[in-house]
Amino acid sequence: MTMHRFKKIALAMTMSFGVLLGSQAQANSVDAVLKVGQATTQAAQKSQKKIDSLADETGDLLQDYKTVMKQVDGLRVYNGRLDKQILNQLKRIDDIEKSIGQVTVIQRQVTPLVIRMIEGLEEFVRLDVPFLMDERQERIDFLRANVDRSDLSVAEKFRQVLEAYKIENEFGRKISAYKGSLSLDGVERDVDFFQVGRVALLYQTTDSEISGAWDKDAGSFIQLDKSEYRSAIRAGLRIARKEATINILKLPISAPEAAE
Repeated sequence: MTMHRFKKIALAMTMSFGVLLGSQAQANSVDAVLKVGQATTQAAQKSQKKIDSLADETGDLLQDYKTVMKQVDGLRVYNGRLDKQILNQLKRIDDIEKSIGQVTVIQRQVTPLVIRMIEGLEEFVRLDVPFLMDERQERIDFLRANVDRSDLSVAEKFRQVLEAYKIENEFGRKISAYKGSLSLDGVERDVDFFQVGRVALLYQTTDSEISGAWDKDAGSFIQLDKSEYRSAIRAGLRIARKEATINILKLPISAPEAAE
């Protein structure tokens, strides 16, 4: 009886030990699985971080690529404009080189033109109303002397001639008063000249006793009626000197001639 109980106890202990061993083995297996899961989770997290980092780097590279491509497109447009500008500049250079080649020819043509213009101006002054003759002749002499000057360009000589023509043209649109002298009845007298454009040139002695006007047909000065024109010429002289306001004057004016 005692032996039988002992066997049951031994069997129970054996079974309990087996169960204990089985439970311990199962616990060890679960821990191993958990550790593997944690390791897998950690590895997955690391992988995800790498993926996120690579995604960010890829996004940055894509943005940089888009920026670079915009710059490339801008450079293509800019280079296209530069190519057109270079072509235009090359054309201008070609035109300038052709013009430079023609400079000598132009200079040869301009110099005779300047001489003819000076001669024409001198002839015009000779045939014109003889006002300010010393000043006008001095200007012509100045132009003639400059023709042979080597330190002046052809363009400058041409400009001076045009300036002289401009001055002569302006004489026809203004009035002026200046002093001079005339031989009257064989006596040299100081007179005041009154120029009205190219319409009239009158004079009056400084004592206002003798007045006269240029007669185009006669080609000389003639004396005027003292009582008729003395006051008008005196008033005109004061207007020309800006000593009086502009007013209507009665002056001897030659009738216009019909053009031939």
